[in-house]
Amino acid sequence: MIRTVIFDFDGTIADTLPKIFELYNKYANEFNLPVLNRKEAEELRNKSAFEIIKSFGISIIKIPAIANRVLSELKKSITQIKIFKGMDEVLNSIKARGFQLGLLTSNSQENVDKYLDYHKLDFFDFVHSEKNIFGKSKTLGKLISQYNLEKTKTIYVGDEVRDIEACRDNGIKIISVTWGFNIKEILQKNKPDYLVDKPGDILKII
Repeated sequence: MIRTVIFDFDGTIADTLPKIFELYNKYANEFNLPVLNRKEAEELRNKSAFEIIKSFGISIIKIPAIANRVLSELKKSITQIKIFKGMDEVLNSIKARGFQLGLLTSNSQENVDKYLDYHKLDFFDFVHSEKNIFGKSKTLGKLISQYNLEKTKTIYVGDEVRDIEACRDNGIKIISVTWGFNIKEILQKNKPDYLVDKPGDILKII
């Protein structure tokens, strides 16, 4: 029986990805990276984070600086980012049924807190932010330990291949959503426990 549901933020609850791509292009030249057109950006959705880094030839050392610049700029428009249709009702319903709700994100704590407050999404028992695109497995493990979560009673909801890998590494189940960053085909290839095409399906699984 599930007792705790942990949600990803970007691409799962908040539709931040178009704005993040826009900001990436704004600063791409500064970091000697290619500017992406819409078709190229869409093609990235069929790749894992490691595959994207490899195809761009990005130095691992550069990633924190790029991420910090984009997230800092995102703060100016975070309240304008839309919630994926139906996600607010899903969160409200899950909370009303007595589940513990958590949020794990690589976005900044300030951005997420501002967004949740603006959109009145006061459903979460804990919100954990850690800016480490490659350390999600370790971060998830730390969160499970910190809140004494029972792995068999915990499930994660996310939109990327790295979410699937992090959950597999930590022995918890995952619901992968198809409306975020990674497309349905690559999510299926990585074999999540559940795959949903619309927010209401999350409730049916839980």
